[in-house]
Amino acid sequence: MREVREIIVASKRHTLALFGGTFDPIHLGHLRMALELRQVLEFDEMRLLPSHQPAHRQTPGVSSRQRSEMLALALEGCEELTLDERELLRGGATYTVDTLEELRSELGGEASISFCMGLDSLLSLHRWHRWERLLELAHLVVVTRPGWHLPDRDSEEHGPLAELLENHRGTVADLHTRACGCLLLREQTMLPISATQIRELIKSGQSPRYLLPATVLQYIEDHRLYTEVASGDPQ
Repeated sequence: MREVREIIVASKRHTLALFGGTFDPIHLGHLRMALELRQVLEFDEMRLLPSHQPAHRQTPGVSSRQRSEMLALALEGCEELTLDERELLRGGATYTVDTLEELRSELGGEASISFCMGLDSLLSLHRWHRWERLLELAHLVVVTRPGWHLPDRDSEEHGPLAELLENHRGTVADLHTRACGCLLLREQTMLPISATQIRELIKSGQSPRYLLPATVLQYIEDHRLYTEVASGDPQ
């Protein structure tokens, strides 16, 4: 680890990490994962990116503005994590490649950009819009659970992903010495919390307390979100 830190110090390359999602709603599992990645991988910045209209999953039942407001509440007092609303402001379907192109244009070619995702997202990466372009713009940091398995090279569906891993597998030092192009696998024990679980608890009249920040729970209760009578405007 000392050698890695020496490389990081010598490179002096600004490192930005992005953690995207619907955050419907934001919960402690999201927050803990983002904070741990920032600290362990020593990123200069970690931004949370709420998506507007996710292209690969059902549109959330509450508005993008409400999801962003809950995220802002969750991040109050945490200087290590920040909110980036660019995907909400851009509107339309949310494509990660568009966000990375926008950021690369803003930051130039020298900054290191890392897009963080879970293993489930990696396994569907070949269905993302212009997915081959992603590593030309950023690194991909894939958070895996203990006991995970790499995509099978002989699989018709996952073969391209196995090849991607073989050709672009990187190290922590690469995130600090290169601007883009590496795929890092990071095994991490994640809190067993899901947004789906929280929504189902609320819908059934049970409390999700201690699964998400108290300020977020208060917001949900004040706006009657995730109940059958709730009507967040899904923009």
